[in-house]
Amino acid sequence: MGSPVSAYRATKGGALDVDRAFYQRVAVGEGVDHELVDEFEIPIRTGRAWTVPQGHLCRIRTVDGPQVGDLNVWNAHDPRERLWASRTRQLQRAHVSTFDRLWSTLPFLRPLLTITADTLEGYGTDSDGGRVHDLLGTRCDPYVNRMLTGEDFDFHCHSNLVRAVLPYGLTEFDVHDVLNVFQCTGLNDEDRYYMKACPARPGDHLEFFAEIDLLCALSTCPGGDLSVPLWGPDARDPIDVCHPLGVEVYKPADGLLAGWTPPVRAAYRGRHGLRPPVPQVAAPVTAP
Repeated sequence: MGSPVSAYRATKGGALDVDRAFYQRVAVGEGVDHELVDEFEIPIRTGRAWTVPQGHLCRIRTVDGPQVGDLNVWNAHDPRERLWASRTRQLQRAHVSTFDRLWSTLPFLRPLLTITADTLEGYGTDSDGGRVHDLLGTRCDPYVNRMLTGEDFDFHCHSNLVRAVLPYGLTEFDVHDVLNVFQCTGLNDEDRYYMKACPARPGDHLEFFAEIDLLCALSTCPGGDLSVPLWGPDARDPIDVCHPLGVEVYKPADGLLAGWTPPVRAAYRGRHGLRPPVPQVAAPVTAP
């Protein structure tokens, strides 16, 4: 028998059928006259939020060494619409790369972004079964850290993202499961989650196209490249393996978006089998 077939499969012209020629054409590359509209670095053990307009490209890159980044994504105009990591795992893959999309939560269910370039795409699956850019795990957080170590530490990815989104009117309740950019992970023989040292090198990048107006937030993980255990008997402060991450936002050259239309929210009418309540008619009042 062959391997099991994926549960969610693309059909020609369907929602999962990506126009690869379009995304190859629009991607940032040599000879393509895109306009750089924003550029910054996120220092180690911090977070930052920024907007990416619909139809623009965003590139996350390593600066001077390997570094894991935890990414959150929202609709810039309605934070109730945000990355749905578990559904994206089903519709795409547990580890994403070029032409994969990040999908939004119900009742919206549409692609928030499409990955247009990934310099680690060739990493594939290593000898331990590890792959990069994972949706298997989520952000490190101070609650689990306290539970495992009995100590408080305020600069986990969850906390970094909380601080990053405050200027945009969001709170801890808006921070959600992440895309672990540049992180190498898998499931071991006991079906348990593991993390490996980040294989990225200076200049590696993951680039995506914003399908709608996006608010993004990225944490430079305090574990750095994850080559040092964060918990257990060999754990220590991994600050020496922490590096910044760079972010660039590009406006595509004129004409490159010809024929592209933004995705609309899910067509389901949202009735869920419910019927409107029957109006209660009051009995007529009679004179005594």
